[in-house]
Amino acid sequence: MASFVRVSTIGAAPLRFAPEGAVYGQEAVDAMIAHWQTKLGQVLPDRPDLIVVPEACDRFPEHSMEDRLDYYRVRKDQVRTFFAGVAEKNGCYIAYSAARELEDGTWRNSTQIIDRSGNVSGIYNKNHVVIEETTQAGILCGKDAPVFQCDFGTVACAICFDLNFDELRLKYVQARPDLILFSSMYHGGLMQAYWAYSCRAHFVGAIAGDQSAIISPVGECIASTTNYFDFTTATVNLDCRVVHLDHHWDKLGAMRDKYGSKVRVSDPGHLGCVLISAEAEDLTVKGLLDEFEIATWDEYMARSLAHHHDPANVEA
Repeated sequence: MASFVRVSTIGAAPLRFAPEGAVYGQEAVDAMIAHWQTKLGQVLPDRPDLIVVPEACDRFPEHSMEDRLDYYRVRKDQVRTFFAGVAEKNGCYIAYSAARELEDGTWRNSTQIIDRSGNVSGIYNKNHVVIEETTQAGILCGKDAPVFQCDFGTVACAICFDLNFDELRLKYVQARPDLILFSSMYHGGLMQAYWAYSCRAHFVGAIAGDQSAIISPVGECIASTTNYFDFTTATVNLDCRVVHLDHHWDKLGAMRDKYGSKVRVSDPGHLGCVLISAEAEDLTVKGLLDEFEIATWDEYMARSLAHHHDPANVEA
């Protein structure tokens, strides 16, 4: 059946000091919390199930490294506690991305998944940090690529430089999360749509000061921020599958003839694939594929690879 999730992304630029000068310590923490109270307030009227914010969302870019670390040690978990309060009050998940210090004194660049009760239900540590994150800021590389269970589906995370590495992407290709949450200081360009398509997952990018978007598993932009507004919200349907057009043209037509608007077939063009979604409570995408004998993209490609590797089909 339809599995609708309302997702918000906020591509807010980093908070900078006011013209009168720098802020430090608790004053800086208070300013950051006030900043995010305003930014989160932009999407809360949409009643999202999930809000995603950029990488290092509570960092001041003007701080020297020494001042930044001092600020983090005053901040501790104050900003996260604020986010948790917002999540609990509004009954939503928030993907909060920030640097954090562990008990052993080492640092990680992390996305923490805060659930509807305000509890941290999962933590992803950036796997592929840029070299200077370690040499200058002491941030170590994460080694795991967990997939987190939420009440609406499963989510996986990537942070900034991660988007360049097949090593991480291929783990998510195997894990097949429903959503990939990308908190970042850099956009990633074509890699965003490629990750969505490769992982057959909806992709939510929250890019600091740049266009942030929600992308479908066939690479279509569902919603994005603009030069005027640094936030957007969209409803996505997680009960969907990517299907190749080969052998399916007539079957897709028959399915649409029978079910009409209860089924959605999204064609991005030029890809040879479509995204089928079950839009009604009495249908599931699996049931539709079974009824009309439609193979998923993965099943069709597995058959094609098996054909390729059969010696009877290969030149001598």
